[in-house]
Amino acid sequence: MTEQPLTPIEQHHYDTIMERIGLNRLAAEERAARGEEVPEPEAAPAVTVPDPAAIREAVTQQAVLGALLDEVKAAYAAARTDAEYLLTQQYKATGSTKVDAMLPDGTKVGSITRTPGEIAAKVIDEDVFRAWVRDTYPSEHVVKAVPMRIVAEVQPGFTSKLLAEMTAAGRTQYADPTTGEVHDVPGVAIAPAKAASTRITYGRKSKAQALTGRELIAVAWRTTDLPARALPALAPAAEPADQ
Repeated sequence: MTEQPLTPIEQHHYDTIMERIGLNRLAAEERAARGEEVPEPEAAPAVTVPDPAAIREAVTQQAVLGALLDEVKAAYAAARTDAEYLLTQQYKATGSTKVDAMLPDGTKVGSITRTPGEIAAKVIDEDVFRAWVRDTYPSEHVVKAVPMRIVAEVQPGFTSKLLAEMTAAGRTQYADPTTGEVHDVPGVAIAPAKAASTRITYGRKSKAQALTGRELIAVAWRTTDLPARALPALAPAAEPADQ
């Protein structure tokens, strides 16, 4: 295997290090010739070994919380998927986008709002789009020479301008501000850019409610059967009924 040559920067660093090593060696030899004692290199500071119990406690804490986090993430993803689907169905049927989030006893802790998706113009056929720009706006079509090849491309700023205007118009047409001509732009489509999702808003403290929505959930988690309802995989085992 052929060894790769050093780059100029790597060669500079290498030469600097070797020069310092040589100077240090010469200085040590001169001190030895004069009968001076050559100082020993400074010893690295001692490292205190941590308490084994503290190490075990820390790694166990990480392992336990990691396992719990995996369960919570999976359950949250499933719950979010269900909520987004149902809120979308409700929106299609009634136009409503918001629903209150409530504990089993009816206490409101916040609300969840459906946020609509977004559409945007995007280039779906680079070659067709570039050819149209070349023929229609030649000043925005450039040919660049890069190592070993020639590249033809549309000026990025012009592409961004076209896509932004077509997104705003909701159609793949561009009205030339100079000539007034409306162009049907090939190689571009109006397509989903962001899916509909949900946004959680937790309740704030008020005169009528001294706790925030998050705090209310925490209290309910400790004092009610909320764990069994929301996250049965991690809920405490039910106490056996009295015989």
